[in-house]
Amino acid sequence: MTADRLNDLGQPIGEPLPGWVPPPFPPRESIVGRFCRLEPLDVGRHAESLFAAYSLDIESRNRTYLPYGPFKTLADFRDWIGTSCSGDDPFFLAIVDPTSALALGVTSFCRIDPDSGSIEVGHIHYSEPLKRSPIATEAMFLMMSKAFELGYRRYEWKCDALNASSRAAAQRLGFSHEGVFRQAKVYKGHSRDTAWYSITDAEWPALQKAFLTWLDPDNFDSNGGQRSHLSELTSPLLRQAD
Repeated sequence: MTADRLNDLGQPIGEPLPGWVPPPFPPRESIVGRFCRLEPLDVGRHAESLFAAYSLDIESRNRTYLPYGPFKTLADFRDWIGTSCSGDDPFFLAIVDPTSALALGVTSFCRIDPDSGSIEVGHIHYSEPLKRSPIATEAMFLMMSKAFELGYRRYEWKCDALNASSRAAAQRLGFSHEGVFRQAKVYKGHSRDTAWYSITDAEWPALQKAFLTWLDPDNFDSNGGQRSHLSELTSPLLRQAD
């Protein structure tokens, strides 16, 4: 943070944004990549395959840090999608494997603030088949790309500060840690400290290049193994909190 811009009173002020125009909300349309397709979450198209994929997590470990679920029946899950996932914020998306045409996970754009140019990725829930797959990584890349393409200046990731896997994932994906908000929420009868991460539009070109390098077909061997790890490409780009 610099203080080299002063107003007429000699007070430090932020960088000017001439011609700034608030970006639009993300359009309700599919986003297509090489490994996956993101589709607006729909009960009829996605509920059954999602419920089946999530049911492989027998102990519901993947729902510990989500404020809802687990859902005991498909009917309960369908009801939740119908009542909670049809709005513009959060805007829920199903992560679809184009090979099988099955939905294997959910994500969303949320806390959408066009006036500030800020948008968050949240409600991320990967099924067991989706974890540690190119689909999982590309889904996050596609959402980042859409956000910055629309003109957002800040892309956020927030999670329970005790959720070690989510915190590691954020930094692998190029989100810089900004700090922890203490006692920020109460969910499922527990207190939550929230860890904050972000990517800014100034950081995006270098991160985009890192993702494109990782997603390049030449980065994968004949067995699908990665030659370069994404964390190796993104870690030099992370910023330290002020």
